[in-house]
Amino acid sequence: MKLMLTCDEATAICDKNQYGEASISEKISLTFHLIMCKYCRKYTKQNDLMTRLFGRLLTRCDETHELTEKDKIEIDKNLKKELKKN
Repeated sequence: MKLMLTCDEATAICDKNQYGEASISEKISLTFHLIMCKYCRKYTKQNDLMTRLFGRLLTRCDETHELTEKDKIEIDKNLKKELKKN
């Protein structure tokens, strides 16, 4: 486990932590870094705030959207048409 992080490493771990992807050792290293670095503490607070604000506005799409064969043929036809122009 690396206790001393650069600010770049700390912000990357902060982003991973925000999405629940940071390991325990990364979280511990980040905590130690945040104790010492006021800039990364501010980044973390702003990151959390933006996630909370935008999280309310965004909705998850759990549906799968698939094109029909007719749509695929139409797209292919239009693409070929546009490629011939250029």
